[in-house]
Amino acid sequence: MALWFFLCFFLMIGILPLYFRSLEHQKLEQKYGEEKAKKIGNAYGMISGWGFFIFWFGMWIAPQQRFTLAPFNMVLTFPVVEFNVPLFHLIIFIAFLIPALIFGIGGVVGTGLETAETHRAQEVVKEGLYSIVRHPQYFGGLLGHVAFTFLFSAFFSLLSTPWVVFIVYLISRKEEHELEKEFGEEYVKYKQVVPMLFPKFRSNVK
Repeated sequence: MALWFFLCFFLMIGILPLYFRSLEHQKLEQKYGEEKAKKIGNAYGMISGWGFFIFWFGMWIAPQQRFTLAPFNMVLTFPVVEFNVPLFHLIIFIAFLIPALIFGIGGVVGTGLETAETHRAQEVVKEGLYSIVRHPQYFGGLLGHVAFTFLFSAFFSLLSTPWVVFIVYLISRKEEHELEKEFGEEYVKYKQVVPMLFPKFRSNVK
């Protein structure tokens, strides 16, 4: 029953080396030259980024044991798709999904779709959502993880949450290590005033 969940989970982990490789722009340029490195890095970014998301989504929808965390027992039924969800879970889903979309989509808009897909930053973005959190897309992804875990009452997905947070932290840390190489003191100063993954809703960026 849990086979598909664990397959998606380990594939999500397995794609991390390629994800990390897509962030190492300077190392790729030293090995392949600027033009070829850009093409290779962009391909790595597209494959690893979309692969990571697909495997993550697979963890939420994979057949697995269900849980119910509800102060009241009302269950909503959607007969067309043969789907049942506790009302309390649906409320949590909506409460987390809205900010997940705001931070996820807002993060992409802030850097541009090409940067989001290829992991190749053109500048240190400090405006908008990036003035309150350094990785709004990843924060949105974590909120989305909670939202869909409750929507599908996915027990193994719920248990995996600490690991998911840790994986996203590793990606964020690797990304920042490479950004410091590319943008130097400008990014170091940005890190000093804006939190990594959990927003500080009072901006200190000047």
